[in-house]
Amino acid sequence: MTRKPDWWNEELALLQESVIRFLTAEYLPHQEEWEKAGIVPRVFWEKAAQAGILGSSLPEEYGGSGGTIFHDTVIFDALGRLGITGFGLHVHLIAAHYVLAYGSSEQKARWLPKLATGEFIGAIAMTEPGTGSDLKAIRTRAVPDGGDYVVSGSKIFISNGINANFIVTVVRTGDDGARGVSLLGVETEGLAGFRRGRNLDKVGQKAQDTAELFYEDCRVPRHDLLGPQEGAGFAQLMAQLPYERLMLAIGAIGTIDYAIELTKAYTAEREAFGRPVRAFQNTAFRLAECATEAAIGRVFVEDCVARFADGGLDVTTAAMAKWWTTEKQCAIVDTCLQLFGGYGYMLEYPIARLYADSRVQRIYGGTTEIMKELISRNI
Repeated sequence: MTRKPDWWNEELALLQESVIRFLTAEYLPHQEEWEKAGIVPRVFWEKAAQAGILGSSLPEEYGGSGGTIFHDTVIFDALGRLGITGFGLHVHLIAAHYVLAYGSSEQKARWLPKLATGEFIGAIAMTEPGTGSDLKAIRTRAVPDGGDYVVSGSKIFISNGINANFIVTVVRTGDDGARGVSLLGVETEGLAGFRRGRNLDKVGQKAQDTAELFYEDCRVPRHDLLGPQEGAGFAQLMAQLPYERLMLAIGAIGTIDYAIELTKAYTAEREAFGRPVRAFQNTAFRLAECATEAAIGRVFVEDCVARFADGGLDVTTAAMAKWWTTEKQCAIVDTCLQLFGGYGYMLEYPIARLYADSRVQRIYGGTTEIMKELISRNI
């Protein structure tokens, strides 16, 4: 499929070339090494910053590239097309966009340039050991004390949890429920009482550092509250979630295309009963089904990107994009693995890594079940 969306232009085509060239040279040769280490080193983040990737959609006045959602889309699509899951860029940019959307002028000037250069690696700390999708029930508390908040609690399954030194942390500043939730920008360097748990051992996405975080009477300046007043955190989270879910959908479509390309190549060269596996009708039909669903998904997601750029991507449509594409990602990668036969189950083959890496897409950013719940409320 060679169709390009209406918003595609020469600048984006050049960006796509440069991003793929950068990732092919600087990430892929180290992928196995970083998967074994369980983390992508900071030096790669710094190189990505120099390539303009960390601040792709941040304003130039704050050290970014001055791009838009279209530039982010090109980057996340490239990550999917190359099967890269260890580089936690989506979480980093989500944290940056919270600052961009809700930070004061002083906060933006203090934090965004460091996020653009990689001096800060960003994370968003929502999930707690007893609280997943129900953000209204978070228990990590920030109690005012003079010019500080004293923050106590823990977070779990935090992407970039080992690398991150700037963490947008969801805290409770008031009573139970949505109105008691606030967001704090937390700089972790030298922060007394802050510690990280171990780098969690996951089914997939082995190079993506994921950890539990502990806040034990941490003193965070009150002026690091995001937004002009306490209690706005839940609304801020709901407003930004469409961006996060759209990024996951874009990555899903890129990964689907990668899985199909891998499988087309393998089934064309692998022979069974004297002819290429791709020559069997079952193989041809399954690939036809996968390619058709990939095309449908790409058109839908590209339309969502255009709607986001115009300020019109609503929560319901973002939820549709997230659940449908990630479910299709898992299903299509599974189909492709099957066409590899026994080799598909071997981790030395990229399709096996994709199978393990894809599964969490249906969980983080809001589970499939939560996406359907959101959709059902508005149809």
